[in-house]
Amino acid sequence: MDCKLNQNSLFADLSTEEMDEMARHKSCSSAKRGQIIFSENGLPMGLFCINKGKIKLSTTGPDGKEQILRLHKAGDILGYRALVSNDRYHATATAIEDVEFCFIEKDYFMNLVFSNHKLCIAVFKKICDDLKGAEEHIVSLSQKNVRERMAEALLFFKATYGFENDGETINVQFSREEIADFVGTSTESAIRLLSEFNHDKIIELKGKKIKIVNLDKLIRTANLLY
Repeated sequence: MDCKLNQNSLFADLSTEEMDEMARHKSCSSAKRGQIIFSENGLPMGLFCINKGKIKLSTTGPDGKEQILRLHKAGDILGYRALVSNDRYHATATAIEDVEFCFIEKDYFMNLVFSNHKLCIAVFKKICDDLKGAEEHIVSLSQKNVRERMAEALLFFKATYGFENDGETINVQFSREEIADFVGTSTESAIRLLSEFNHDKIIELKGKKIKIVNLDKLIRTANLLY
């Protein structure tokens, strides 16, 4: 399995000896689409690093509806907040396509963080970046209408996963329900908005695939300044 640990900016400053030592405290595994990697309220046992595929982090509200919090791709790490805070997982990590990942033992990772100044700073910067992203998402949910949020979500999917080889099709496939969960609306509303965007020639729908055919108009619809 191709491990992305040494390509992740979090571990970029580790020496060859430290990377070799880390390799002795990790294991690699895989999961199919829809399989849960770790569950909300579960006890963290270590750090996850995605080598291949895509994962969503989500939580369940009081009404039982899923809310997607963040999206992850190859090279990203998961579970570090719960490790640092010595708390339970606040969300569930689910594969949105087949994934391969490495798992680093909890005690080894925490000892490394507290003994390596640069890694410690990198971990806390990562947590701060997550907080900033969460705050921006809250502002979007509270101040933007659902049409703006849908456009912003599509731009976020593009920024996170990029395009396929055609340079237009977003390189991830979500169900309409998953898109609705990220936007914070009903599935019916998500379907209607995507159809409107398709009719307005902002996007082109092909099953679960979404092609952005007018990026400038999508940005204007999201009410963003680029």
